[in-house]
Amino acid sequence: MSFSQLSILFVTSGLFAVVTRALKQPLIVGYLLAGVFLSASGMIQDPVLLGSLSKVGVAMLLFLLGLEVRISEFWTIGKHAFYIGIGQIVVTAFVATAICIFLGFSLPQSFLISLAITFSSTIVLVRLLSEKKDIASLYGRIAIGIMLVQDIIAVMVLMFLTSSGGDTSSMLYLSIPIKMLLLVVVVIFLSKTIIPKIFERLTFGSPELMFILSIAWALGFSSFVENSIGLSLEVGGYLAGIALSNISESLQIGSRTRPIKDFFLILFFLNLGFVFVLDRGIISRTLVPAGILSLFVLLGSPLIVMSMMRPLGYRARTSFLTGVSVAQISEFSLILAVEAEAIGLLSREAVSVIVLVGIITMVVSTYAIINSEKLYQAVSRYLRMFERGGVRERVLIKKVPLTNHIVLVGCHRTGSVLMNYFIRKKMYFVVVDFDPQVYSRVSANGAEAILGDISDSEVFDSANSSSASAIVSTISKVEDDLFILEQLRHLEKKPLTIFTASQAKDAIFLYEKGADMVILPEILTGEYIKSIFRKGLDKEVIVKLGKQHFERIMANAAFR
Repeated sequence: MSFSQLSILFVTSGLFAVVTRALKQPLIVGYLLAGVFLSASGMIQDPVLLGSLSKVGVAMLLFLLGLEVRISEFWTIGKHAFYIGIGQIVVTAFVATAICIFLGFSLPQSFLISLAITFSSTIVLVRLLSEKKDIASLYGRIAIGIMLVQDIIAVMVLMFLTSSGGDTSSMLYLSIPIKMLLLVVVVIFLSKTIIPKIFERLTFGSPELMFILSIAWALGFSSFVENSIGLSLEVGGYLAGIALSNISESLQIGSRTRPIKDFFLILFFLNLGFVFVLDRGIISRTLVPAGILSLFVLLGSPLIVMSMMRPLGYRARTSFLTGVSVAQISEFSLILAVEAEAIGLLSREAVSVIVLVGIITMVVSTYAIINSEKLYQAVSRYLRMFERGGVRERVLIKKVPLTNHIVLVGCHRTGSVLMNYFIRKKMYFVVVDFDPQVYSRVSANGAEAILGDISDSEVFDSANSSSASAIVSTISKVEDDLFILEQLRHLEKKPLTIFTASQAKDAIFLYEKGADMVILPEILTGEYIKSIFRKGLDKEVIVKLGKQHFERIMANAAFR
């Protein structure tokens, strides 16, 4: 592949990435479509090298996953997320296998296709939850826990599948787990004894050397495992990461090598786009099966998750938002499809079906997650069947017997400072927060607390918000603030509303909608520093203010 061909690859990828980002879509979709476009247009004549380089991206992806392995984190998933994650995989795979058989695929291919579309995209979900500031919410924690369970199983399936090489003999199925187990034991032992000492001694004081040795170790060990032990490079990449997970520079290695992983994964998804249209008639043959399976992922997966959350005692809203969050397939699904085709377990049509399902579900679910609150409001009256009586969450949103009180929305940084002030001044208030950990801390502090989202009408009413003297929101979420203003619009005596905004345009918009006060943190910071300058640059005064500020920070940190 010439330099001009390589430049065409990345210029096209960049253009498609810009468009997909503007449409609020995952960049993976842009790279896949860029590959489809380049293949269909004939601009790239020799994609063979592209396929070889893409393997580096897969190995580096597994290396980074292994690097981030923390056994202790597995237990933070929570038993409910674990049960839901395992149950969702089993039920989804069973139903999807039946659908694939109905669509004409053989049983082995149906099982692999169903397995591929079972896994959801952690990358897509975390990005969207971060943008919505819902990562710490109850449904966000459950959804991410489900994804973690799925990722662990997906890695295990991928490593086993690629190591088998398509051989289905019983002896091979017995030998692969034994080889893996022995290799894992050796790697874990070395990662806690020899490797950290050697690596830290060699790379001490040289970030550049650490960077190149990390890549050399990841790719060299992957090659050794594949060629000398008979397992796959995916196994080698994952274990290479685990081997370095215990050294003090593991986070630094991850941050420095992540761009390399991204670079080669771009090539992987481009190559997958090439494969997708290699046969010109493949789209017409796979469009109907892909459409049916996409419909199952978009509608069936949420229903399965909601059905499993009902007996665990969750409210319909939490179950719905969690279900919508997992309604897309993962980047692992695409990698699994490519590897299964390479060893002869999947046909080109089956791989194309999975790719199409990936594109459709990632595009649709992105908009569904962004607008999940609106979707819930539209269908909420049909979802009561997914909420049993006396649900677990309802204990936490009992009616607050307060009037003329303060409703404090969000109690993390700014909110915790206000809460401590309210307690000292013996003011009546109730905290509303969707983070279970914050709820526990506030309750332990003796304050009234409600676990939930203020934009949930039941939570809003439980805080007796209409009879409050003031509603203070410390979270910069315009949608929630607008909901509050809408609920108060018809009241003759409205509570005072004080909101926080992250952008000037949001503050202006909220003022236009009737907010009494909207605070912009960066402007407030500037005003505070300006007030210090007005008093003169007296070092003793500033040092004293600094010490007082430090004490407040420490007191606040101790509460959290």
